[in-house]
This record gives sequence, structure tokens and C-alpha cells, in this order.
Amino acid sequence: MEYEDEPIPGLPGRLPPGEEILWQGTPDWRGVARGVFHTRLVAVWFLIVAGFAFVSGGTGVVGAVTTLAVALLGLAVLAVLARAQAKSTIYTLTNKRVVLRFGVALPKCVNVPLALVGKADVKPAGTGMVDVSLTPTVRFPLAYLQMWPHVRPWKFGSPQPMLRAVPENFVPQLADALAKADPARVAASPDAQPAPTMVGAAA
Repeated sequence: MEYEDEPIPGLPGRLPPGEEILWQGTPDWRGVARGVFHTRLVAVWFLIVAGFAFVSGGTGVVGAVTTLAVALLGLAVLAVLARAQAKSTIYTLTNKRVVLRFGVALPKCVNVPLALVGKADVKPAGTGMVDVSLTPTVRFPLAYLQMWPHVRPWKFGSPQPMLRAVPENFVPQLADALAKADPARVAASPDAQPAPTMVGAAA
């Protein structure tokens, strides 16, 4: 949901009793640039075009230099967009849920209760960084475009929230929190509290 107030950075409300923050962080903008805006592929494509311009003899050196200049400008724009995305994003792991706060113009806050996460997949996103996608055990209520770019690529029919370019040391903390939030164990506990909704405010 969209919100304006942020009493705790990354959260639209204060945490209820019994819930605590285990980890908070933001994406590495370079990982966002590579994984979301595909800057490496863009750079390779421009190099190939510049090479053809030089070898073909049509526009020669002038064409190649012009292509490289356009490439630098384009990559600079993508870098600015990646920095803006990273700066506007805060990921929060509590002992109850993962909260994704993102949005450059209109901040959004999405809850993913740990009890509703079936598995977490990890993919390298650069030196010391990984992308972590969460597979819900129920249908995720938001559409792919509503979550982009914090969603696993190509999963249009069944969107999976994704934490982009986070440090590798986040993975064991998430694994431990997921193990402690095992739905079967929680259901068996007489003191179990109702799980929060999949999407909504963090408090």
C-alpha cells in the first residue's frame, strides 16, 4: 500500500509488541544497474555497434566515436536510475516478516509474512551481493508491474517478491528467521498470533 508517514525508516508504522527488526538494508545500486537495467548487456551492444561502424568503413572512426559517446550517455542515465531505485528502497527483516519499502515517486510498503514463505532462492548479483526471491505459499496479491523491479524476472503469472543486490550475510539471517517461523510449529503453539496480511502496512 502507499503511505506518507514513516516513524521508523523503511516502515510506515511502529512494530507491534513481540516483533523486532533483525536486519535492514538497501540494494547496492551497481547490482541494481546490472540486474534491473542490464548495463553490461547495453555496454556490449554499443561496443558491437561501434565495432561494425568502424570496420564497415561507412561512418568509420566518426561513427564509432559517436556511438561510444551515446553509449556513455545512455549508461550514465541508467546509473542515475539505478541509484534512485536503490536510494528509495529499504528492505527490513523482522522475526515475523520481510518488509519491502520502495518507490521513487510514490513510496509503497509490502509485507511478506515469514509464515507464508515456502522457499527463498538466492542468485549471485555481484561481488558479495545476492538477489533473494521469496516464493509465497499462497497467491501473491500484487501484480508483476506493481512490484517491479523488486520481483523475480519473468514470473508474470505468479509474482515472487525479490530483494535486489543485498549482502550475502543477509541469507543466513533470513534462513534462521524462516526456520523459526515454520507454519506447522507456529500453528501448534497455543500462544500463536494471527499472521499479518500479505500486503499492507508494517504495523
